Amino acid sequence: QVQLVDTGGGLVQAGGSLRLSCAASGRTFSNYPMGWFRQAPGKEREYVAVINWNGSSRNYADSVKGRFTISRDNAKNTVYLQMNSLKPEDTAVYYCAAKYGGSWAIDSREYDYWGQGTQVTVSS
Repeated sequence: QVQLVDTGGGLVQAGGSLRLSCAASGRTFSNYPMGWFRQAPGKEREYVAVINWNGSSRNYADSVKGRFTISRDNAKNTVYLQMNSLKPEDTAVYYCAAKYGGSWAIDSREYDYWGQGTQVTVSS
């Protein structure tokens, strides 16, 4: 079992920045590719960014490419999402997720463990 706790959300003006954190406990964190996903009201959950076990491979949704950065610190069992140049359309609940083994994936159904989510609201 892996437990994930998402923090760092909040209210920010358009153009601002936030950094989300996801702290993991339980099984060896470094075994897991990690991802950030988000879900806006009335919309399906979508992938935002994913990272492999050691950070050597990352992938971003086109909507956030160049603005968001995913990273991880395996010594701290934490994955981060740095979000810059935020837009109102980034407003959503953001979830981190862990996938047991293999490489990262952009399909949320391939992830085994989920954080509780943290709300990000971007005002115009």
